[in-house]
Amino acid sequence: MRPAATLPRVPGPRRTTPGHRGDLVVLAVEAVLLAAAIAVGLVLNRRGAGLHADAAPLYATWRPHVGWGTPLAVLVAVVVLGPGLRWARTARWAALLAAGWLAAVAWTLSLALVDGWSAGLTRRLTPQAEYLHEVPGVADIPRMLAGFTDRILDFQPDSWSTHTAGHPPGALLVFVWLDRIGLGGGTAAALCCVLVGATAAVSVPVSLRALGAADAARAVLPFLVLLPGAVWLGASGDAVFTGVVAAGLALLAVRGPVAALAGGLLLGFALHLSYGFVLVGVLALAVLALRRDRRRAALLAATAGVAAVTALFALAGFHWWEGYDRVVERYYQGWAAERPYAYWGWANLAALLLSAGPVLGPALRRMALAASPVVGPALRRTALAASWVVGPALRRASLPARPARRAAGQWADGPVAGATGTGGDGRGWVSVHGPTVLLPAAAALAVAAADLSGMSKAEVERIWLPFVVWLLVAAAHLPPPARRWWLTAQALTALAVNHLLFTVS
Repeated sequence: MRPAATLPRVPGPRRTTPGHRGDLVVLAVEAVLLAAAIAVGLVLNRRGAGLHADAAPLYATWRPHVGWGTPLAVLVAVVVLGPGLRWARTARWAALLAAGWLAAVAWTLSLALVDGWSAGLTRRLTPQAEYLHEVPGVADIPRMLAGFTDRILDFQPDSWSTHTAGHPPGALLVFVWLDRIGLGGGTAAALCCVLVGATAAVSVPVSLRALGAADAARAVLPFLVLLPGAVWLGASGDAVFTGVVAAGLALLAVRGPVAALAGGLLLGFALHLSYGFVLVGVLALAVLALRRDRRRAALLAATAGVAAVTALFALAGFHWWEGYDRVVERYYQGWAAERPYAYWGWANLAALLLSAGPVLGPALRRMALAASPVVGPALRRTALAASWVVGPALRRASLPARPARRAAGQWADGPVAGATGTGGDGRGWVSVHGPTVLLPAAAALAVAAADLSGMSKAEVERIWLPFVVWLLVAAAHLPPPARRWWLTAQALTALAVNHLLFTVS
């Protein structure tokens, strides 16, 4: 007798349990890091070690409370986690971006209103250390710019307030310009911060889509809406910084040298919002390397934009490098001289976790696994990504093919949002995985450099926000069924921080 015919074996869906187990291990490591930072912070504060942060590793005070923003925040979270998450997968692009920005504004405002309208918004930017304290004294902008550097150092009669002295004059100019157009005072300034900061939820997805990762853009957007760092976006000057940096990088990503020039102008202004934004250059280079075409023209246009803004400030009398030299001296005239780097060097990472949310570690882990099949030929991949500098010859170089045992678009522990079947010459990896790997990797490199510099001891939960929104791009590597759970953890983190602590901008 002939043997019975057998059907060909069809491989079933790959088990993801090991991947989820790895995520949980990383989550446990995050919990240990946070618990250690809190416990050591409590001990050091009791010993008077000079942390100058009552709720270390956050610059805040312990004050459990609720407010009329509490139900609003819960409502926004429920809407985003329910119909919002489903709708984001199929919505028209323009409508999705508009809804994402409105949802980010609602989330940030509702969190701020947990502290009340006055304490949560209108008085946030009015203390003596803030920019608004200096606005009434700026009667002549050119004169202010020309003499800005001379007033950076402390212990002189006309020293700038803490935040003003710690930044280039662009930060103060933002609030002076608001005052000049009739939007002076704490309320207008706080609302401006919220509205501008929320645009990061638009700029980052726009960048991803322009760089060929459209599905990743849709996957990441909800994580930018329910950002735990929104606790500090509403309201602080760093919200404006976050929006400006994200918009500048988005303009570098879209097509055309004119957009790249506009992006360079914005990033040049960002360089005069914070000295630390020299590290944004790492992200800018990553974006330019990931562009589909005209990389060299975009690089030249962006460089021209940055140079033009720097030249304008120099002609007005402010030289960035001189200001930075004075700021380093001013930094150690204050609390930084007492804050121990032995604590903050690692506790900063715990503060970063509370700003980026618990998804950060698992997302970065999956990002690293997505990159692992091509770690070996890293130099050749870098050469391909940098072909806008070297020339078209390198763009034709080939990279190793994807392993045959994995289906197209399937890497490490799960699919990457936006992955499609592309050729096996490695260029598909750059075009599909590149944005979701290189952008968070560049942001992580910038954060590491900032931490190692010793110029970021405490308060990084808001200072690093311009990099946090790009770190979360790695969330695109999370398997779709798990995203709702991680997004829920993000929302709970923000709610817990905002209701247990009174944060300080």
